[in-house]
Amino acid sequence: MTAAIESALVERFAGFFERAPTAEAPLAIAVSGGPDSMALLALAAQAWPDAVIAATVDHRLRASAAEECAMVARICAGLGVPHETLTADAPPAGASLQAQARELRYRLLIDWAAAAGAAALATAHQADDQAETFLMRAARGAGLSGLAGVRASRRIEGAGLLLVRPLLDWRRAELRAIVRRAGVPFVDDPANDDPRHDRTRFRRLLNEHEWLDTPHIARAAGHLAEADAELRAIADWLWQARLRTGRWTGVKLDMSGLPRGLKRRLAQRAIGAVRETAGITRPDWSPGANIEPLLDALDRGKAATQAGVLVRPVGEAWHFRAAPARRNG
Repeated sequence: MTAAIESALVERFAGFFERAPTAEAPLAIAVSGGPDSMALLALAAQAWPDAVIAATVDHRLRASAAEECAMVARICAGLGVPHETLTADAPPAGASLQAQARELRYRLLIDWAAAAGAAALATAHQADDQAETFLMRAARGAGLSGLAGVRASRRIEGAGLLLVRPLLDWRRAELRAIVRRAGVPFVDDPANDDPRHDRTRFRRLLNEHEWLDTPHIARAAGHLAEADAELRAIADWLWQARLRTGRWTGVKLDMSGLPRGLKRRLAQRAIGAVRETAGITRPDWSPGANIEPLLDALDRGKAATQAGVLVRPVGEAWHFRAAPARRNG
């Protein structure tokens, strides 16, 4: 870096954090080499010298990736930031390549940051990313949790650290301007302009229509994230208050008087709990799976099965247990 970043910008960045990182519990930075992540690196390094570490993931999908990782390593060395290149044992392959690459990237980064004793792992998601995510998920009919987009922070279960996005209020253009003024090199990922990807099409939609106000869309996603967090807290309380114990196996929940949205959240949690206890691994399951047909059946007083879990209405309660094995012949 050949020039210091304006102090007002550094203070704005540091204001996101309730507690400054330290050498004992540093801030871990995910740096791809793109302008957003290079701005994140430069801001963090200037805000907290000697309390930042960085890593770059080589998915082994592009021949130029190794050179880009080396470029990031050189910049980190100049900034006094320890850097590691994380390499996949095997490159992602098959369908949903971007989703597989994202899952691999987060797994490598979280393991690295946790092993380093970091207090938080920061990624460079910004307001434009948030608006694109909101529109993509809205077009797919996503619910509240999906429309909430990328969260500003969340705790990573089992890893002992936070995942934070301190640039969610920053625009892509201003981050690019920061690294240009500071003389920080960066690379543009050609995948960002590949029309085969949904995100590329929604990015062009935003760029070509000024009336689609990116900051306002990103702010709407933030409001939805707050609402989602509040509903999660209510669901956590209801889980403790409505859980019924007895001699039966599985989970029994009192659903009397609850709106459908809270029933949905409690049912999703109960299905996950039964699958974990019973060791059910097939069929696949995620907490965001569509369970609307299940809810419809239960509201009609009918039992139904979802993801290997049988759910039976018993008066005002719903009883969740592992579904019996199917008989052949």
